[in-house]
Amino acid sequence: MKAVIFDLDGVIVFTDKFHYQAWKKAADDLGVYFDEEINNRLRGVSRMASLEIILERYEGEPLTERQKVEITEKKNETYRSLLSTMTPADVTGETRETLAEIRRRGYGIALGSSSKNARYILEQVGLTDAFDEISDGTMITHSKPDPEVFLTAAGLLGQDPADCLVVEDAEAGIDAGIAGGMKTAAIGDAVRCGKADYELTALSDLLGILV
Repeated sequence: MKAVIFDLDGVIVFTDKFHYQAWKKAADDLGVYFDEEINNRLRGVSRMASLEIILERYEGEPLTERQKVEITEKKNETYRSLLSTMTPADVTGETRETLAEIRRRGYGIALGSSSKNARYILEQVGLTDAFDEISDGTMITHSKPDPEVFLTAAGLLGQDPADCLVVEDAEAGIDAGIAGGMKTAAIGDAVRCGKADYELTALSDLLGILV
């Protein structure tokens, strides 16, 4: 392997609580039931696809596409206001040290996130310079489990997908890495799917793989 592509949320930072709060407000405004179990289905999924999952319980008047866009835009405004509270303290020392050591060992490092707020989050936590390249939701048309975001990252790094390792905490992300012909490392909830080439209990476990 020559490069590592990291998912953002759930791997580098943890903003699930902010997503939940923002989507909960959107759901409440629509009069739709929403809980953490439903929220888990939205992980790694685009905004519009996430809204469609929430609307499975919607019983009001049919929404136009414009109304749906307005709902997702309002949700993102709420989300970004919550993200503004993030600081470098929201990234663990282990994460920073692991990223730095992987770079010292000569591997390319990229971010592969479906989030359109990825760069903003990295700026908030002081991690922008930790990545050689960033592939995010502003650059793709298909969300995970489609491999587009990871293939874009590999292209930015100038690496063959087969030489890249994807680090993910969601099954959809593992599926995306596999679909892109990459090796995969699961952490957090993604370990349960049993599909990854490697299973991590901590991000620093990567240092035992990337020798």
